[in-house]
Amino acid sequence: MSHRARIALKIAVWGVCLTPLASLAYRAWTDDLGANPISAVTNTLGDWTLRILLASLAMTPLRIVLGLSWPIALRRLLGLFAFAYVCLHFSVWIVLDFFFDWARMGADIVKRPYITLGMLALLSLIPLAATSTTGMIRRLGARTWTRLHRLAYVAGVCGVLHYLWLAKVGVRDPYWYAAALAVLLGVRAWAWGRRAVRRRGAGVAATSTPAGA
Repeated sequence: MSHRARIALKIAVWGVCLTPLASLAYRAWTDDLGANPISAVTNTLGDWTLRILLASLAMTPLRIVLGLSWPIALRRLLGLFAFAYVCLHFSVWIVLDFFFDWARMGADIVKRPYITLGMLALLSLIPLAATSTTGMIRRLGARTWTRLHRLAYVAGVCGVLHYLWLAKVGVRDPYWYAAALAVLLGVRAWAWGRRAVRRRGAGVAATSTPAGA
């Protein structure tokens, strides 16, 4: 893919990821958030956090399955947008739901498992956002950076479980998210297993080759 095509693709990602915020702002401006505006804002931001996070997690499986290189160029951008959305989602909870009542928030985190999982998802994404720059990749080293960024899957699992435990009976969206995450994890597990088999096969071949052959 050419440099111009990559730039156009990133611009498209910016447009897609910013559209929900623009729509939410317009609905707030026109007083179209329904009977429970706080819930509408919280749910919209939470939905888009999961969608963008799963899109970010899908980039490597797309490369594995389809043999494409361009999805990797979008992985970091999508991950940062997911972090931005989860921060907004969390900010609504802090400011509008509890108005900085830290004691009540702490009690709610301990008392309600789905909030505990949501907090774990946020905490998992913080080090990923902090180390998303090229400079941090060089400082950490590619291997360490790659291992650290596997926390994105922890965030994905916690986020999906957060939604599953929070959703009301009959709401199907969290199950679609869970199914998508299961597919992405399945592709990664298959790729890891295939690499392990290849390494084992290479090791066996090396040990079975006679010295001086």
